[in-house]
Amino acid sequence: MARIDAHHHVWRIDRGDYHWIDPDSALYRDYTLDDLRPLLTDIVDGTILVQAAPTEAETRFLLDVAEESNGLVRGVVGWVDFTAPDAAARVRALAKHRLLKGLRPMLQDIEDTYWLLSDAVRPALAAMIETGLSLDALIQPRHLAILPVLRVMHPGLQVVIDHGAKPPIASKEMDPWDRDLERVAKETPYFCKVSGLPAEAGREWLMNDIRPWFEHIVKCFGADRVMWGSDWPVLEQHGAYVRWHTICERYLFMLDLEGRAKVMGGTAERFYRLD
Repeated sequence: MARIDAHHHVWRIDRGDYHWIDPDSALYRDYTLDDLRPLLTDIVDGTILVQAAPTEAETRFLLDVAEESNGLVRGVVGWVDFTAPDAAARVRALAKHRLLKGLRPMLQDIEDTYWLLSDAVRPALAAMIETGLSLDALIQPRHLAILPVLRVMHPGLQVVIDHGAKPPIASKEMDPWDRDLERVAKETPYFCKVSGLPAEAGREWLMNDIRPWFEHIVKCFGADRVMWGSDWPVLEQHGAYVRWHTICERYLFMLDLEGRAKVMGGTAERFYRLD
């Protein structure tokens, strides 16, 4: 199995659509594959590049980056205007690109928790099912309850939950996130990423601060439906790339060798249909 970072970003600030990045933040600079490559030596074979701006220009930018990556970027998760009158046609057009594997509405920034269930997005989701594109669900704990409903409404849609649904790790209060996540795992065939957890743990997190949350995700979904990701460069604000990778490998001692290999790459290969 290949070793896959199933979730990272790149951006170029002068593109002007990363409105969520504070100009005073250390993240307010360009991050490119040239910055990432030295961190991957001997631990990652390929990556999934994920959108970080809600524009179709971002999708085209990421596809260009992937095409020029010499095989490092194995797939792209882009963005489309899900509520546009011609959303279905836009999805079909984007799906023709061999490296586009999925789409991601930035649900965490949408006030309406039930937006994904609305009639306005039905044509786009139907087109994703038709073309084989998966949905990256950038959600918060408030969204977990809608996922079993989404499964009933769109049974053919392939879904992966980003960042474990961004649990409140810093608060140390697992309930009701833990119960809601377990319900999703039981009632749907959806997948889950263990990316992004350091960002929810605060800047001074220790290995055992994240372990219970990580292990709960793996227990609920199993190695066949869990994939590792870095969430780089956001990760840079909360710890080093190699540190996060190494700690996750230690967490995975709960699994056999095959299970560890699935989480660290095999599951992502299968979910994103990587060639």
